Amino acid sequence: MDTVRTAPRTDPGAPPLPTARGPLSAAVLAALHHSAPAPLSPPPSADPPDPWGEDLQLALYVCYELHYRGFAGVDDSWEWSPPLLALRGRLERTFLAALRQEVGQPPPLEDVLADLLVKPPDGDGPSHHLLTTGTRQQAREYLAHRSLYHLKEADPQMWAVPRLPNPAKAALVAVQYDEYGAGRPERAHAELFAAMMADFGLDPAYGAYLDAVPAPALAVVNTMSLFGLHRSLRAALVGQFAAVEITSPPGAARLAAAFERLGASPRGTFFYREHVLADAVHEQLVRRTVIEPLLSGPSDCPAPEIAFGALAYARAEDRLADHLLTAWRSGAPSLRVPLPAERPPEGAGA
Repeated sequence: MDTVRTAPRTDPGAPPLPTARGPLSAAVLAALHHSAPAPLSPPPSADPPDPWGEDLQLALYVCYELHYRGFAGVDDSWEWSPPLLALRGRLERTFLAALRQEVGQPPPLEDVLADLLVKPPDGDGPSHHLLTTGTRQQAREYLAHRSLYHLKEADPQMWAVPRLPNPAKAALVAVQYDEYGAGRPERAHAELFAAMMADFGLDPAYGAYLDAVPAPALAVVNTMSLFGLHRSLRAALVGQFAAVEITSPPGAARLAAAFERLGASPRGTFFYREHVLADAVHEQLVRRTVIEPLLSGPSDCPAPEIAFGALAYARAEDRLADHLLTAWRSGAPSLRVPLPAERPPEGAGA
């Protein structure tokens, strides 16, 4: 069967290809500079790659991005290229095994969800740091890290919709309707995040900071895409989504207060203020109208896999938090390359 031929990307919103970080990502990126099909020569597999390392995480992110916006100048038919999918599968198996090793045997799902609701008053995560002693530059770095997901929020979770039965499917669509602005495109969460980035003098273009963001932040997004793009992992995606909605409101409230302390305008705090209430509602919807129907009726989304998804996402987030705090407490930047000098918000000085 002939490969479907398509023109190279012309979407002005598609980002450029990033720079390689090792032999795996170099092999992927070298191929994508040509039209598909093209030779793809991955390095030999004698030494297993670091599942959390820069090379594997970037290679996996690039493969996944072909299912989202793609890259400028890259032939769309690479999305379903058999050799590239074979390499992606090798990377996914390595990463998924690492996630399962991190989680181990999950506790009962109810215990997992209950633990996610408990927020110690003496927490010391990134939102606590930014609220108390963080700098505006660290807040800008934080937004650059988060931009790889929030500028496509909540696209990874949409993959679950056709893979779930009703009524869980209908309930998930109701939550996603809010994520995309509830009929008002300017209120889509990705648009609100872009406005917040501009308020902090950052480039709000999709994928603008891919070269700057290190492996821990890539791994957070890759976890979502891994679960979303595999029907066999749809229960894990439900767990991941539940973990996001459960843990978001307290952190969002701290980040809104932190950014206001650091000089943000109302536009620079609105994204997180919106999430304080919205995600509190979504948390109940995901638990009561998505998870409970899946567990109470005929379904092939077992509770242990939902628990695994929630915990795997939490472990990836913990690694990113450790990276951020280690860098900030030592006075070092948390990105791979320094951010350019802050640009004034659009319209400033007009």
